[in-house]
Amino acid sequence: MNKALSSQELRAIPKAFQPRPWLLLPARLCLFAGFQALFALGFLTAGDSDPWDTSAIWWPFSVILANLVSLFLLIRFFRDEGNKYWDIFHFSKQHVKGDLLVVFGLVVISGPIAFLPNLALAGWLFDDPQNAMNLMVRHIPTWAALAAFIFFPVTQGMVELPYYLRYIMPRLKEQTGNALLAVSLAALGLGVQHFTMPLLFDPKFIIWRLLMFIPFAFLMAIILNWRPRLLPYFVIVHILMDMSTAVFFFTV
Repeated sequence: MNKALSSQELRAIPKAFQPRPWLLLPARLCLFAGFQALFALGFLTAGDSDPWDTSAIWWPFSVILANLVSLFLLIRFFRDEGNKYWDIFHFSKQHVKGDLLVVFGLVVISGPIAFLPNLALAGWLFDDPQNAMNLMVRHIPTWAALAAFIFFPVTQGMVELPYYLRYIMPRLKEQTGNALLAVSLAALGLGVQHFTMPLLFDPKFIIWRLLMFIPFAFLMAIILNWRPRLLPYFVIVHILMDMSTAVFFFTV
């Protein structure tokens, strides 16, 4: 994203109190649970003996649907401010070489922060991290696994970081005048949303999903508050990370 666009977007952010960013903070976790409930209702109607558990198996599709709603909202809300959602994905041509070096270094640092808390927490709660994965990734038909592999990572990558860190965070920062508060709230929203992906009424599973990405979410919020133009690079990294998760559906 070029400098002129960044300045234009900043001027368009309302300084007066606006409820949108505050309402959006919990909205995605509610969307995930809501779409899962719709799946459960469908399975109940079809005579499934445990419709909620079955709906949890299909969680990537609840996420995809929630992402489509989130995408619609982002496009609409950016447009209401006189901006274009797609412009936030522009690469700053004059900074590409330097940004690539920075992103490479940050990926090296962030990799362990993304994965080690996940594994450590799963090991502590479930004795073996694989036991946690067995609850999260269960068998779905091959066609569904292929659809999840394609659409889950792409929609997550295109929506998740922009939603929390390029829409919510700058607007909270502008409204509160407190960068630390804005970064913290956006990071918590980004991390906490995972506990309804999927929503299982298992306390250990909820704690695992609730906390597993909190350190990584804070790191990403700090990075994109510091240098927002790195967003498109981290969107690509995010898509690749989620592809590595989606591929597990081919193995069960």
